[in-house]
Amino acid sequence: MKCQRDSYESRETESPAVRVRRPGCQRNYLTQMGQALWRLPPRQQQQLQEELAEHLADRGEGGPREQGRDGGPQRRAPPHCHGPDIYHLLRTRIGGKERHRFIDLEMLPPELGITILSYLNATDLCLAGCVWQDLGNDEYLWQGLCKSTWGHCSIYNRRLPAGFSYRRLYLQLDEGSLTFNANPQEGIGYFMSKGILVDHPTELAKFIFYTRRLNWKMLRIYLDERRDVLDELVTLHNFSNQFLPNALRDFFRHIHAPEERGEYLETLITKFSHRFCACNPGLVRDLGLSPDAVYVLCYSLILLSIDLTSPHVKNKMSKREFIRNTRRAAHNVSDDFVGHLYDNIYLIGHVAA
Repeated sequence: MKCQRDSYESRETESPAVRVRRPGCQRNYLTQMGQALWRLPPRQQQQLQEELAEHLADRGEGGPREQGRDGGPQRRAPPHCHGPDIYHLLRTRIGGKERHRFIDLEMLPPELGITILSYLNATDLCLAGCVWQDLGNDEYLWQGLCKSTWGHCSIYNRRLPAGFSYRRLYLQLDEGSLTFNANPQEGIGYFMSKGILVDHPTELAKFIFYTRRLNWKMLRIYLDERRDVLDELVTLHNFSNQFLPNALRDFFRHIHAPEERGEYLETLITKFSHRFCACNPGLVRDLGLSPDAVYVLCYSLILLSIDLTSPHVKNKMSKREFIRNTRRAAHNVSDDFVGHLYDNIYLIGHVAA
């Protein structure tokens, strides 16, 4: 028992650098070194990195060595290695009193460095630009951030002037979005004053359709005032080969439904009904649907969604009741089609959630 306790205590007190080199270890030395490296304090990380450098230098396998700048031997990379040498990637560089404990992206090929930074958001990319000025301020990275956040802007399709900066454009788009979320008219005016948008219903509708940074409440206020933009926004939806409840969910995902029934909700459903029939002429012909019938079905789906999802409604509407009530308003719709509508709401949920 004493021998086992001493062996256990020796394993607890010895450093990780000794443990990973234990002869009885079955796992690969380099794999253990890499896995243990990031879980250690900086001083032990430095110790492991120096030990790894010595191990890699000893694995020259008898090959020729070149003379370094200081006259000492310099390790030659194996002939099968391509790209940056792992020794230079893992070694800790010491320059003066400053220690760089992370891989310098400037040591990598520019394409690889840009690919790594492309996963950062705008805030992190600004911080990366403080370390790697050339990579962090690359125009391709900021262009990708602009177009991934604001999918359509009028300025994208124009010839860019000399000295144009996508980094500056990102800041302007972010400022305009914040302004829109406080006051829609001032926000659109800001975009137009900077030349980002053109005062045309189609351009404004595309900007709204491909942007997810706009507050839906302010967007509803703006679309209620600009019905011409609302018309263009509806035409951007493609409901081909979509089941009616799923198409209605997709519609309300871009154009949020009002909280109360009123003239604006009726306008939205009317425009949706005409657009759905225009996108599905074969379905309309086979099922005998019309914009008026789709209008009635949409209202039935909204009422059914409230009935099935609201905790205040104790007696839920049954499938038979929904079919009977819907057929009274839409005579040309079959019982099977109305039954599938009920199943969709029952299984998936509210159409305007």
